[in-house]
Amino acid sequence: MELQALLTLAVLAGAVALFMTEKLPVDVVAMLVLASLLVLGLVSPAEALSGFSSEATITVAAMFVLSAGLAHTGALLPIGRMFGRIKRPWLFLVVLMAVIGPISAFVNNTAAVAVFLPMVLAATAANRMSPSQLLIPLSYAAQMGGVCTLIGTSTNLLVNSMAKDLGHPGFGIFDFAPLGLIVMGVGFLYILVFRRWLLPHHPPSALSETYELGKYITELRVMEKSPLIGKSVAQAQLAEKHSVYVLELLRGEEKHWSPRAELLREGDVLLVRGDWTKLEALKETTRLELDSEFKLKDSQFTGEDGDAAQVLAEVMVAPGARMVGQTLAQLDFQWHYNATVLALHRRGEVLRDKIKDVPLNVGDVLLMLSPRSDLDVIKANANLVVLNERGEAKQPRRKALLAVGIMVASVAVAAMGILPIVASAILGGIALVATRCIGNDQAYQAIDWRVIVLLAGVLPLGIAMQKSGLAQLVADFGVDMVGGFGPLAVLAAIYLITALLTEMMSNNAAAVLITPIAFTTAVSMDVSPTPFLVAVMFAASTAFATPVGYQTNTMVYNAGNYRFVDFMKMGIPLNLLFWGLAVYLIPIFFPF
Repeated sequence: MELQALLTLAVLAGAVALFMTEKLPVDVVAMLVLASLLVLGLVSPAEALSGFSSEATITVAAMFVLSAGLAHTGALLPIGRMFGRIKRPWLFLVVLMAVIGPISAFVNNTAAVAVFLPMVLAATAANRMSPSQLLIPLSYAAQMGGVCTLIGTSTNLLVNSMAKDLGHPGFGIFDFAPLGLIVMGVGFLYILVFRRWLLPHHPPSALSETYELGKYITELRVMEKSPLIGKSVAQAQLAEKHSVYVLELLRGEEKHWSPRAELLREGDVLLVRGDWTKLEALKETTRLELDSEFKLKDSQFTGEDGDAAQVLAEVMVAPGARMVGQTLAQLDFQWHYNATVLALHRRGEVLRDKIKDVPLNVGDVLLMLSPRSDLDVIKANANLVVLNERGEAKQPRRKALLAVGIMVASVAVAAMGILPIVASAILGGIALVATRCIGNDQAYQAIDWRVIVLLAGVLPLGIAMQKSGLAQLVADFGVDMVGGFGPLAVLAAIYLITALLTEMMSNNAAAVLITPIAFTTAVSMDVSPTPFLVAVMFAASTAFATPVGYQTNTMVYNAGNYRFVDFMKMGIPLNLLFWGLAVYLIPIFFPF
């Protein structure tokens, strides 16, 4: 093995290890890969930076804006209202998958789940259905829909771009539709038949308790003339009478961890846990106020109708959010979002720090108070998912129809070959901003820059694998191992390896690693590379077996109160089913 191939292999091994251990964010790992390739001379400066100008990178960024246009204008809200009218769980599931699947073929599937998640939670709470029977299917259906078109996932666009660089003519928007629709239909049938036995059946009260009313942590200050002054926490019977539990008493710089016997004084701050409605009732009857650090007044909760009205919203920290690991004090929500965090909920954990000092985790739910006019800014932020709100903002119907029209026109222009997909997507994004369906700042916020940097950073790795001969060496090794059994066996091996890597690391990173190997293997066997590329796309875009294998799984993991094993029970058989279907069907639609 030549020195360049050895160095490329070392960079590849280091990248895989970092992606799997998740010790660093994926975008940081991608930049480390890019820098390593550049320093070691494995790629030229132009090749190292080519990922930032790649057709895939630009198209993915534009598609994020197009997806945000639909979400921001409320174009999908009528579907949410339709969900609320469906009373039968099996019918609800059928309609849910029938809607989310096709939508995810054109809208980024992570964005689609972010839009539908609060709708499903609201509908299940209203109709007393088990959300744990519906949220994993929501995630899976979004992934299945994404593989039906070229623009359904960033992975498809990435593999297509790499294939063009390797000499492949590329794919059209609907080239995958026949195969994708068959696989999606079989996947839907599997979910309908087996979810009753393979998914947990948490009663609806469990989720409404967690997310609609919530067990929140907040601080209440004992005010002058409070009837609690001079009483101990035990005597006040806050838990017995109000279902509010005192976790800690803060008196100046002192912390009292077992405050039941401590006599309360004016100015004491109680760190309490309870339902928000009961916390509000307790505040009114006992002259307790939210800690003064929030600078809130009672009038802020009511407000007049209109954009100045204050609304309460429950907001979840999304997977990959940059705020993970940071505290509310460091983030300063009031400055960035014009919103005040009143309380915080974390599943399965009792927090004993002041909420402003708690480092945020993925899945944390924040109860936020925000002017209605600023709530759209929060909704457009990829770091946050608004689960529900009191006082939903109304959107002009004209803009919703306009956003749908722009999305349809962008796809149609590309599908008919009038413009390349990258051009039509850029023009669609510009049209959304020009028609004020989405603001200029909101368009920038809609782009998940972690994905963009990841794509730009790992694309040069594929170039280095090709230039150094590492891809050829791996391909030759694979052909020697399984090539004797024919191209079908090689196809099965490529799909399985890609699927396993995707469950353990970023789906885009897995696709970048396997695509040059798959292409080179096909050339070595003197067969068409197209079926191998399709196998990489499908395997890297459908990760069902773990909650961390795909972003949509991570989003529903906390919301559905699932365990890790729930994904394994439902997802591993589905992964194997998709593997068998792909190996059988791909050569039919894309012959060797």
